Amino acid sequence: MRANTLIMIVLAGIFGVLAVVLVNIWLAGQRNALAQSNGVQASTVVVAAVPLKFGDALSADKLREIAWPAGAVPAGAFGTVKEAMAGNGARQALQSISANEPILAAKITGPGQRATLSAVLGEGMKAVSIRVNDVLGVAGFVFPGDRVDVLLTRDVRGDDGANKSFVDVLLQSVKVLAVDQVADESKDAPQVVKAVTVEVSTKDAQKLTLAAGAGQLSLALRQAAGSKGETNERVTLADLTAETPDDVAKRQAELDRQAAEEAARKQADQRIDGLAKAVERVGSQIDQMSKAKPVTVVTAAPQQPAKEVIKYVQPEPPKLATIGVFRGVKLESYEVPRQD
Repeated sequence: MRANTLIMIVLAGIFGVLAVVLVNIWLAGQRNALAQSNGVQASTVVVAAVPLKFGDALSADKLREIAWPAGAVPAGAFGTVKEAMAGNGARQALQSISANEPILAAKITGPGQRATLSAVLGEGMKAVSIRVNDVLGVAGFVFPGDRVDVLLTRDVRGDDGANKSFVDVLLQSVKVLAVDQVADESKDAPQVVKAVTVEVSTKDAQKLTLAAGAGQLSLALRQAAGSKGETNERVTLADLTAETPDDVAKRQAELDRQAAEEAARKQADQRIDGLAKAVERVGSQIDQMSKAKPVTVVTAAPQQPAKEVIKYVQPEPPKLATIGVFRGVKLESYEVPRQD
């Protein structure tokens, strides 16, 4: 037998023994983990024995206890049915609870309390109702528990006297508490309603109250998981024309050209007014000069037989006056009647 063959046989035996040892170690670990899982301390949790909806009263036949790992008991859960039913008066469900779902303190009322909207409001939140119709209320497809955006449509009078319409997103991701007088989240049949009650903060409640008289409120249904706010901007009638950037640039250029022409026209009018006033001043001075009396000067030459008399006569003023008007860089002359 060659040396290489002997070495290979020895190595194969060593690897075989090593594999057996590793498998035994792994199996022992699995047995220990299984033994530990079987020894976990268990607790009990009260769950719903039947489906419950908003306003259903809790009773012993609608609840049951099931085993639950002691380290994974949900916050607000009850350990026994007696504990869940403790207190004076019955408890009611504040939202839909499925069968075998744990009964939590946040999902039911206190002893003797009624299942009203005040019981489901969050800390510091307010309930405000919005008047809607079959269109503004998303055709009746808004249900308790949904989240909506509140839109405000207004008409205002511009500086030019024309009415301008625009729409703003007033509030985003607002939770719907009730539609009309129904606050049960298990309702899934669309129905046309006249009012929708939403949960908002105090400041947002003030905004909704003010906006109800300033314009028309409408709802926009959001995606079930889309509670994050979005960047939005005001939409006007100009946005409905879908103008391209080139159209906007052409319109702006035309507006700039008209503004330049108007400015040049006003400047020319101001120059004409200045020239007219200058002409009036010149005419006034001429009138004053024409009213002055002529002065006669008599000079006698000494020791001469004849006397020389010099008389100055005021020339008659012209009937027309010439004025010049600049049209841009061009000078134009006009003959106008002189004012006496």
